[in-house]
Formats: sequence, C-alpha cells, structure tokens
Amino acid sequence: MASVAHSAPETHAPDEVVHPLIAPGNSYKSITEKISNVILSGKTPRVWFFWFGIAFLFVNILGLSATVLLLIGTGIWGITIPIGWGFAIINFVWWIGIGHAGTLISAVLLLLNQKWRTSINRFAETMTIFAVMCAGMFPLLHTGRPWLAAYWLMPYPSTMGVWPQFRSPLIWDVFAVSTYLTISAVFWIVGLIPDFAALRERATSRFGKVTYGMLAMGWRGSARHWHHYEIAYLLLAGLSTPLVVSVHSIVSFDFAVSVIPGWHTTIFPPYFVAGAIYAGFAMVLTLGIPMRKVWKLEDFITMRHIDCMAKVMLATGLFVAYGYGMEAFMGYYSANTYEGFMMINRMTGPYWWSYWSLIFFNVLIPQLLWFRSIRANIPALFWISMSINIGMWLERFVIVVTSLHRDFLPSSWGMYYPTVWDWGLFAGTIGFFLFMMLLFIRVAPIISIAEVRGLFAETRHGHGKKHGAEEVAA
Repeated sequence: MASVAHSAPETHAPDEVVHPLIAPGNSYKSITEKISNVILSGKTPRVWFFWFGIAFLFVNILGLSATVLLLIGTGIWGITIPIGWGFAIINFVWWIGIGHAGTLISAVLLLLNQKWRTSINRFAETMTIFAVMCAGMFPLLHTGRPWLAAYWLMPYPSTMGVWPQFRSPLIWDVFAVSTYLTISAVFWIVGLIPDFAALRERATSRFGKVTYGMLAMGWRGSARHWHHYEIAYLLLAGLSTPLVVSVHSIVSFDFAVSVIPGWHTTIFPPYFVAGAIYAGFAMVLTLGIPMRKVWKLEDFITMRHIDCMAKVMLATGLFVAYGYGMEAFMGYYSANTYEGFMMINRMTGPYWWSYWSLIFFNVLIPQLLWFRSIRANIPALFWISMSINIGMWLERFVIVVTSLHRDFLPSSWGMYYPTVWDWGLFAGTIGFFLFMMLLFIRVAPIISIAEVRGLFAETRHGHGKKHGAEEVAA
C-alpha cells in the first residue's frame, strides 16, 4: 500500500512552498526497490560509461604524472625560489575542504536532528573518503622521494632517537588528516551495513548474495542489531563532530603560524573551516544534481534537500566573504608595511586576475542564492556550485602564490608558472575522484535505504498511519 510521506509540521512564510523530504506515493517496498535497482537492475545509463571513460583517461594521466615526478623529482614542477609551495599545497587544501561536507552532513546534522540530511549523507560520506585520498597524494608526492622522506612524518619508535618535529604544523596535518580519514571511513562503513544486508536479500546472482552477505557482516535486522547499530552510529557522530572544526583549523595553521605577510593572521582557522564547508556543499550539489537526474532519484533527493544545501552554501559564503574583508581591513589597520603591501599586491600585482576572479566566483555569484527562484532552479544551482568550486581553488592559489612571490626582499621576488606536470597531477586527481565515485554508485547504495525507510516510518507515525504487513516485510 502506497503512502504519502510528509515532513514534520514547521512554521513557514505563507507564500513559501514546503517540499516533502520523500516524494508522495512511496512505500517501504518502493523505497528499497528504487534505491537498490540502481545497482541490481543491470541497466547502466550510457552517460555513466561516457564519464567513466573520461575519468579512466585522467587516472592514467595521474599515473603518468606521478611516475615522471618520482623518476625525475619535483624539478618538473613550477615551484622555485621564493615560491616553494605551489600546486601541491594548493590542491591539498582544496581537496581537504571538499571532504568537509561529508562529516558535517553525516555527523553534525545527525546530532542536531536535521532530517533533511537523510538522503544525501551517504553520497557526502563517500565523497569525503575519496576527496581525502586525493588530498593525501599531494604531501606525499611533494617530498619528491616518499620512500626516503614521508615516513619521517609518522611517530614510529626510533632506536636512533630521531623523532618527528612535533612543533611543525605539517606534523599536525598528518595526525589531523589521518584521524579524519579513519573516523570518516568507520562511520561510512557502519552506515553501509544494513544496506548491504538489503542488497544481499535482493541480489539474484550467487556472487552478489555471497559478496553482499560478507559485507553485511551477519546483519539480520534484529532489535539487538539495531540497538547496537544506533549506539555505534551516535558515538561515531560524536567523535566526528570535533573534526569538522579541528581538521581544517590545523590545515590553516600551515600558514597562520608562519610570519609571512598574508599568512600570519588569526582569521584563518574559522575562515578556513567555513570555506571548507562552503566548498564541500558546492561539490555535493555539483555531483548530486546530475546523479539525481540520471538515476531518477528525485523522489528521495527532493527540492527540500537542494534548498537546504543552497541555504548552507549562502550562509558559509557570507562567512568566507567576511574573511576576505577582514584580511583587507587588517592589512590596512595593522599599519604593518608588509601586510599592507601584500593586499595591494594581491589586488593590483601580476596575479590581480586571480584575486578578483575569486571575489567574483565566491562572493558575487553566490549572492543569487538569496532569491528563492534561483534556489529552485536546478541548472542555475549547478552552475553556481561550479563557480564556487572554481572560486575556492582560486582562493588557495591566491593565499599560497601571492603571499610568496613577493616577500620582504625585492631582490628575491619571482613568478610562479605551473607546468604541464602540475596540471596533469591536478587533473589526474579529479579523474581519480570521479572514477571512484562512479564505481561506488554501481556497487553500493548511494542513498541510505535504512535511513530513508526510518524517516518514512517517522513521518507516517506522525500522521497516525499504520504499517502495512506487506510493507514491513519488503
């Protein structure tokens, strides 16, 4: 028996259209079928093969760029004196930022009891895992010879008494990012267990039943299993929540604890955290909008979800704009000659185009999100999200390059020009990220079946409906 799912009663403006979190006409059975059929139906859209082929091509470019780098060294990059940090750190910070939305949607919104997270949390968690994997490549490759240098960052016991420099923010990065990846991965895997059990029951091939049965870890859906699952999920959410603030704050310390004009500023930790959430939600929409259309998941990723994500982007975008304003203000108000020159150089120097481009993409274009008609326009939201992705990358470029290329001594000034290998490695990580996301869509539910069914049960009970026996068994 089909039933209509509505969100809990809320107060809204009289002319505001309130979209449900689950489209009308769904039942327990239809929820399970529609989400699991993305994997089990055997029908793969042609557009998937097209983008998978492009992603695979860029994965090969990543392999080629990394191989040449390891054979020759970092001299193939555009880094030089005084720009010792180039694309590697720019892209590392950019990818870490993209991974922030997963933890926020999954953990923080869960603790805040925000029901609109339910249909997008799995997608965001998956995006987090692969984004952090992409980010981790850059510090390793930046050493030039990882097998000689990278292991010194780990605090392993040393008989020679040679230990990592714990006063270095680069060591803090290792601890923060590895902890973030570990907790996010465990949170992600625990959330998948009930859904793997659902796929185990619906799979038609023996290989599918055995594979999903192993991944389900003996899940039977008993009351005891659900009790332990909910406790574990809540505890992991509590562990993950501080990471939203700590990880990108620590990444910002790479810059903020130095004495370089443009880096030595106290606004960086909150400004980086807000920027990370901003970039993360933009990437969720950039990838989620096409996925929603191709696999016909509009019933579960409704306009309510999209509107809420657009509002979060608008709010965090205002935080980021405030950060830009404070940087410019403190460059003037501090009366520090070098800080003042740094801001003038950003705005009018050789890289002026990057500064004003980031203002355009990150501050001006997102102001369109104030309008409800824009937040309800899917193509417009997609292109706004794309502009934010570009703008956030330009922000990291401005922070790194324009702060280094003209430092205290004019005699050491220089320019930074990324080489084809810089671009190849960056494009390769984008290909790797897309490659892994496309693979995941074909082997695991991109929307949590268990959580959507749980939300459906809550909304039905809230309206005095009873379970149909055939739906409970579905």
